[in-house]
Amino acid sequence: MLKVFGVSFAGRTLLLVLSEALLVYSAFRLATKLWFGRDADLALAYDHGLPATLVACAACMLCMYYYDLYESEVLLNAREVVTRLVQVLGTVCMVLALVYFAYPPVQIGRGPFVLWILLGGILLIAWRRLFALLNSAVGWRERIAILGDGWLARELAAEVQRRPELGLELVGYVSSGGSALDGFRRLGDLDKLEDILRREGITRLVVAMEERRGCLPVEDLLRLKARGLRVQDGAELYEAITGKVPVLALRPSSLLFSSGFMASRTMVLGKRVLSLALSLVGLVLGAPLMALIAAWIRLDSPGPALFRQRRVGLDGKTFTLYKFRTMRVEADPDRPAEPDDDRITRAGRWLRRTRLDELPQLYNILRGDMDFIGPRPFLPHVERELAGQIPLYTQRWNVRPGITGWAQVHNGYCATLEDNIEKLGYDLFYIRHMSVGLDLLILFRTTKILLLGRGAR
Repeated sequence: MLKVFGVSFAGRTLLLVLSEALLVYSAFRLATKLWFGRDADLALAYDHGLPATLVACAACMLCMYYYDLYESEVLLNAREVVTRLVQVLGTVCMVLALVYFAYPPVQIGRGPFVLWILLGGILLIAWRRLFALLNSAVGWRERIAILGDGWLARELAAEVQRRPELGLELVGYVSSGGSALDGFRRLGDLDKLEDILRREGITRLVVAMEERRGCLPVEDLLRLKARGLRVQDGAELYEAITGKVPVLALRPSSLLFSSGFMASRTMVLGKRVLSLALSLVGLVLGAPLMALIAAWIRLDSPGPALFRQRRVGLDGKTFTLYKFRTMRVEADPDRPAEPDDDRITRAGRWLRRTRLDELPQLYNILRGDMDFIGPRPFLPHVERELAGQIPLYTQRWNVRPGITGWAQVHNGYCATLEDNIEKLGYDLFYIRHMSVGLDLLILFRTTKILLLGRGAR
């Protein structure tokens, strides 16, 4: 796993991204050479057309990202990869047609463009097939075992099995009885740990025991570590793989003495300046659109255009959150919205789908109630209820809430207690690793969600 902006990415996935970017660029150069042949003047002009090359390649890579070609569910699914690559090539043609119409200087000829699309498609499909074969090769995977059989061990085992691009081969688990991990081999007991690891050729042991005091074989683990075995904390690996903190298997002291959860004044000030700048730009540029939306809401259904509701913000204090009204005035606003909710107006359904109902929250950012990025604020009674049921829940109140955030780009609406526990895991991860780089990554992912209209109700 490699860290970028505090977020861990599978090294093989990053290698795939870089190699495909190089492949797309090489296909472009090869297409121009093949098309122009020995025509030195034309070939020289394309050789120096670096902006045109970069625009075309960037459009292709962005489309591959937006079609989820680097997500675990798609990454090694051969049929899905081919289908989506065909969709990518078609989308690239449309996107670049618009770019060339708006800015002709970066336009390339029709002939080399078509040849580039064909060559790029063939090379990308062939490379994906080869990558899948290499990734599944046994010799290219690290053999690991899990020490423990509780909740964290089960979650880690499931994640490792679900994500083959991590390059990890879970051999089994070691425990002293207790509940079994369904579908995974029990290697033996703790008292035979050294013999088990040597026999199975395991190079990494992930410690995921629920109760460590009095039962963790510290001396044995230190001896094995001195002999080259990599011993890794289960919570650390879980956080790196999933991008969230394991709330149900977390000791508060592990957060207290670990890195993070200590934003500098410079970071807080920079975050606030960025939020203010974005809100001012959004309010100025979006004023005509917001006026039209307000008029549409008033014409579509009786009642005010704006919806006001108390939410919990920084330090647990409440504030008034502003949104465009999307439900009928007589509807109960505190009941969570359903996909086909009859309380939602015709205008409201479109506003929710496009997320334009959130635009008035730019005023909340200007007032200092919110930042652009942070945990999502909830109703006071919901927050009190969840704080009484979920450990460390009030840590969400240590930062200003946001319109978008790390939890929002990973999780949709929270309907159950389990959903809120998962959401808290993402929020704690964000608070722990808060940085300008992570904020920019969240903005990038938010753009994808908005363009594709995902998660809206």
